[in-house]
Amino acid sequence: MSPSDSSSPSDIRRGDWVDRYLPPFLRPYARLARLDRPIGTWLLLFPGWWAIALAAPAGGWPNPGLLFLFACGAVVMRGAGCTFNDLIDRNYDRQVARTAGRPIASGEIGLFGGIVFLAIQLLIGLFILVLLRPLAVGLGIGSLLLVATYPFMKRVTYWPQAFLGLTFNWGAIMGYAAATGQVTVAAVALYGAGIAWTLVYDTIYAHQDKEDDALIGVRSTALLFGARTKWWLALFGLAMLALLALTILLAGLGRAAWLAVAGVALHLLWQIVIVDIDSPADCLRKFRANRWLGWIVFAGIFAGRIFTG
Repeated sequence: MSPSDSSSPSDIRRGDWVDRYLPPFLRPYARLARLDRPIGTWLLLFPGWWAIALAAPAGGWPNPGLLFLFACGAVVMRGAGCTFNDLIDRNYDRQVARTAGRPIASGEIGLFGGIVFLAIQLLIGLFILVLLRPLAVGLGIGSLLLVATYPFMKRVTYWPQAFLGLTFNWGAIMGYAAATGQVTVAAVALYGAGIAWTLVYDTIYAHQDKEDDALIGVRSTALLFGARTKWWLALFGLAMLALLALTILLAGLGRAAWLAVAGVALHLLWQIVIVDIDSPADCLRKFRANRWLGWIVFAGIFAGRIFTG
């Protein structure tokens, strides 16, 4: 079966912009960094953007320079995280239909090439990091512990999605520190909301691989929850809404921010009720739809800060 076939289980899609516009020697590295699948970058970026908007002064706009730096950092560090994950998981990936075609698992990129590419991305990330305030730099360096341990969690716990939440939403802490030089309880509440959000979207995502994961011994919340998944998703969704509401109250945002809570509630309700956890294609569609949820929260915090009072 051709990887470009829409019925292919592979998450590599041939004939896209990577194949059309990049020279052949760069294509495997672009796919290794997931440049062809930007949804992960958005999910990594949004908590940082939320926090930068939260840190804006009453009636003021979020710092555009920080928004740009965090966007660049999200692209680079998402790529670095995927590269590291694929290096560690290369033997597992070869046994899963969806991931067997990835550049390292398939042999397009060798182990040495993957390590060199990882080092280059980390150096670029470090250059971006040192442009931030000292507290944010320290938090960024500390996040490497989360990045380094996450790929191993699926081997030891059924809750790797929780560890992904701790890692992917660290930008909420860093973003606030980068904007203000401190971390407040409101920023921590926002971080918690992001973790609950990750438990929703990544549990849905994990249902794509549950059959292969069960066979090869990889653990996930999808396998842990099974038929009870939607009840757990509802619990995580309520936790996200509660923590978003707490963030708004602690930060003193205006009434416009509460529209975001309503929008998030509707989006979560749609995801959880409609998703078919036994359809990999539908799980992927719902996972990707979380980009719009991220925008809803950003717009709500932005408007709540602009129209404070």
